Amino acid sequence: MQQKVQTYIEKHQLLTPKDKIIVGVSGGIDSIALLHILISLGYDCVIAHCNFHLRMEESDRDEEFVRKLANSYSIPIYSIDFETTKYALEQKKSIEMAARDLRYNWFNELSEKLGAQAIAVAHHADDSIETMLMNLIRGTGLRGLTGISPRNKQVVRPLLCCSRSEIENYVVEQDLEFVQDASNASNDYMRNRFRNQVLPLLTEINPSVRQNLYKSMEHLEGNLAIYQQSIDLIRETIVDKKDSLITLNIERIIQQAQRGTVLYELLSPYGFNTSQAEQIEQQLGAESGKVFYSETHRLVKDRKELIISAKDQKERECFFISQANSILDFPINLKISKLSITPDFEPSKTKNCIHADASLLHFPLQLRRWNEGDWFYPFGMNQKKKLSDFFIDNKLSIDEKEQSWILASGNDIIWIVGQRMDNRFRVTRNTNELIELRIG
Repeated sequence: MQQKVQTYIEKHQLLTPKDKIIVGVSGGIDSIALLHILISLGYDCVIAHCNFHLRMEESDRDEEFVRKLANSYSIPIYSIDFETTKYALEQKKSIEMAARDLRYNWFNELSEKLGAQAIAVAHHADDSIETMLMNLIRGTGLRGLTGISPRNKQVVRPLLCCSRSEIENYVVEQDLEFVQDASNASNDYMRNRFRNQVLPLLTEINPSVRQNLYKSMEHLEGNLAIYQQSIDLIRETIVDKKDSLITLNIERIIQQAQRGTVLYELLSPYGFNTSQAEQIEQQLGAESGKVFYSETHRLVKDRKELIISAKDQKERECFFISQANSILDFPINLKISKLSITPDFEPSKTKNCIHADASLLHFPLQLRRWNEGDWFYPFGMNQKKKLSDFFIDNKLSIDEKEQSWILASGNDIIWIVGQRMDNRFRVTRNTNELIELRIG
């Protein structure tokens, strides 16, 4: 198996003999096998261990095991403690995604500090198959069907050529100790449900399903390379750079046989997602002036071109909503609907939806972060209140305050999004037309 991994490393140019390698070691069977193989092949390794404190005493047990392992190999170990649950709540992410963010952010920091050339992690062929299946049910393109990439910048995955059963056999043959993670048996996490339920069921249907799926991913990886070459050629005919601006020729986009796919591929490097690409495609023949935002860039629909420019840091926290917008999907999911008053109409009483008098709104609306000194008239009150006081009264933490979005019309706040609307924009008996704003 060592030679198989070395051949895979050379094929994908993952490592060189002189590299200093940070190896992510949890103490589980996969990372133990990875570390042993890399050391046996003569690579210069240091261990990085994350204690996520998700499994009580087990988490500390794992850390102690990995420390003893590092000592037995006489190699350096670096470890870190994370308040994973707290971070997940603050960032409104799943525990899986929170742990992933924390782990890779720290790996990158450690790599810079140590001057390492690579960060090796222990994903294997079965992990890649699970990823492909999860992408498939979520909806994905060709790239998502190729599973896990052997390399992502500094992160390399030398074990992708090996199945879980091969790794288990290797550990037995080499008489290697490892720790068991009890959470792997739990189906609370999506990946575990695929590992413990979906793949065993598929294996009952076809015992060769893992091998067949892995071969399919290898074929698709080759197809992706050819596809990417075609996109690069198309990019040369459509995309132009003028100083700090990127322009896309609308006429040439429209001429493409699969223009939606092409448009997404051209826009994704600038942070625009599939949904935004579909909205932009619908506006190709519309009048000029429509504006779209990604986290890092702004796109303006001009008469003959789509004009993309980078946003500065301040602008990244402010988004404009024109009267033509009906859906905003970044930085929050916001649906905007224009409605007429009916005799049985009742204003929303939930925090994730408000109804405002359309005649009082001045477009474009602004979605921004709150500023010190901001004030509004809380719904149901005729006296203004500072947002800072409102946050204190509602016992919001510092992180919750920083994560709050403000929807404004000109200089007036309409809504502390998901919390309280401004009384001045409420629907009254004089309202003829209203705007519904709904998040989620």
